[in-house]
Amino acid sequence: MARTDFTTPRLCLDDDLTSGRTVALAPEAANYLVNVLRLKPGARVLVFNGRDGEFAAALAGERKRAGLTVGERIRAQENPPPVDYLFAPLKHARLDYMAQKAVEMGARSLRPVLTRRTQAARVNLERLAANAREACEQCGVIWRPEVFAPQPLAAALAQWPADQLMVFCDEDAAVANPLAALAAAPRAPGVGLLIGPEGGFDDEERALIGRLPLVLRLSLGPRILRADTAAVAALALIQAHFGDWT
Repeated sequence: MARTDFTTPRLCLDDDLTSGRTVALAPEAANYLVNVLRLKPGARVLVFNGRDGEFAAALAGERKRAGLTVGERIRAQENPPPVDYLFAPLKHARLDYMAQKAVEMGARSLRPVLTRRTQAARVNLERLAANAREACEQCGVIWRPEVFAPQPLAAALAQWPADQLMVFCDEDAAVANPLAALAAAPRAPGVGLLIGPEGGFDDEERALIGRLPLVLRLSLGPRILRADTAAVAALALIQAHFGDWT
C-alpha cells in the first residue's frame, strides 16, 4: 500500500483507536460520510487521532446512528517536525487559510501572539482547531498540531525554551539570501517561526525578540509579503533547512 492513501476518506477522531473497537461518530462526521459522500455501510474509511497511528475502518450503521468499526493499523504513529508557528492573529478567512497552510507545511503547534499592531485581538479557538484538523485530514499527516490560546508577545517569549531557535520575519531586516542566513544559524532541537501583524513589529518588540538566547532575524526578499503569504514562504524555507524536507 502507498504511504498515503488519498482516495479513501480520512477522519481525525478524539477516541482511542484499537483494532476491533467500534466508535460512534459525531453528527458532523456522520453527516459528512453518509449524506455528503453518500457512503454505504461497510465502506472503507481511514481514521487517526494523533496518538495511535492510522487505522482502516468500516462504516457501520446509517445516518444519525452511524459509527465506525476499527480494523487493522496501517501506519504507525508519526511525530511532526519540530517547528512551532507563532503568529499575530488575522481576521476571519485569512486566519483560516493561514492555519490550514501552516499545518500542511508541517507546523506542530499554532500559537497566536498579541502585538501592538495585531489586527484581531480575539481568536475563535474552536474554529482554529477545526481548520487544523481539516488540514491534517486532507494532507495525509496523522499527527495533530497543538492549538494554544492567544498570549501577549512578551508572555510567549518569556516561556520560549532557551535551547530552541526563534526565527522572526522582519520587513526591516536587510535583504539577504534567507537560505544562507538559515544555514549560518545555530542548530537547535526545535525551531519557532514568528510572523508579526500587517504593520510589523515596533522597535520595542524587535528589541524584546532580539534578547532571546537563540534568535534569527530573517528577510523574505525585496517585496513586503502579507502575513499569510509570509507564513507559507518562511515555513518552506525552514522545512527545507531544518525540517523533514531534507
